[in-house]
Amino acid sequence: MENKTFFEKRLKRREIFSGGAVNFRADSIRLPDGKTATREFMDHPGAVAVLPVLASGEVILVRQYRYPVGEATLEIPAGKLHSKNDSPVKRARAELREETGYTAASLKPLTSFWPTPAFSNELLHIYIATGLKAGKTQPDDDEFIKVERMPFKTALRLARTGKIRDAKTIIALQAYALRRDKED
Repeated sequence: MENKTFFEKRLKRREIFSGGAVNFRADSIRLPDGKTATREFMDHPGAVAVLPVLASGEVILVRQYRYPVGEATLEIPAGKLHSKNDSPVKRARAELREETGYTAASLKPLTSFWPTPAFSNELLHIYIATGLKAGKTQPDDDEFIKVERMPFKTALRLARTGKIRDAKTIIALQAYALRRDKED
């Protein structure tokens, strides 16, 4: 099937809410069969995340409280792009330094994905950081973060057993495991 078979044309854009982090829209669209419908979605500038891997094979994760789920989560360092024109690589380096204190000699793309394409246009870019050098954390004023180091296999087991439930972290750990298996 061709892509145009599924194409939906925007007829009218309506902003429902404009916030500091995200916006919400309700667009009137024309469906492929000519009918009209409304698509409500979150407009998001995108985000980055980093899987920091030490020379020892350990990974660095961060623990922080996530208000929407009411729990402290174990995640890879991450952050929202400041705008759609923000450089993902620069933002990834900044988030790594701010949340963990580490700087990376090498930052390589691991994968990019849409976390929730049914109701958001967010594209999340994940990088692997190596050649790490420790430093001082610089979290945002409203961030309370604990940095945790652990063997990669331990982190992968925590994801497999449901103790890590953050999607970007699970995806990063599994993608890295697949890459490592391919290189072996």
